[in-house]
Amino acid sequence: MIARLTGKLAETGTETCVLDVSGVGYLVHCSARTLEKIGDVGGHVMLLTEMQVREDSMTLFGFSSAAEKAHFTALTGVQGVGGRVALAILSALTPDELVQAVSSGDKAMVARANGVGPKLALRIVNELAGKLGDPSLAGGMAGAAPRGSHAADALSALANLGFKPAEASRAVKAAQDELGADAGLDALVRTALKKAAK
Repeated sequence: MIARLTGKLAETGTETCVLDVSGVGYLVHCSARTLEKIGDVGGHVMLLTEMQVREDSMTLFGFSSAAEKAHFTALTGVQGVGGRVALAILSALTPDELVQAVSSGDKAMVARANGVGPKLALRIVNELAGKLGDPSLAGGMAGAAPRGSHAADALSALANLGFKPAEASRAVKAAQDELGADAGLDALVRTALKKAAK
């Protein structure tokens, strides 16, 4: 499977971009937020990716952050939520807003996304409850912690090691509580790994 692509941005559309990687153009489906972040055509881009293989198609989805990818994976685990619907939700809500909506049971907020009716929004809120992380820490994965902060970087590191968003959030929060707000990134990651292993 393709986990990441790095190359030159060749084209952008309303829901897709084409990334030129050593002369091969990859069509990648992205949220509106990711398309805004990747910049102008001709620029150098790195996207985290997930490939969905179906009987009749192979589709590549791209993400600008580990948080967005983790939330996409969680969303597509809900019955009735395919890749396109998950991207619509991630276009309508930031990762922080999604965590807040799920943690507070706000199905109306989730239903703001194109293609998400009240029944599907309720199912998403119910099935993802407790799975997206602690809303008090970086929106579960990103958002409240400043981008580039040690907490956000530690969350990203744990996500890259395969921890689920909720596990990563709990571990980093526990590490922050133990070490204090001024803890360095290395110490935070090491302590979070110990907390996650318990």
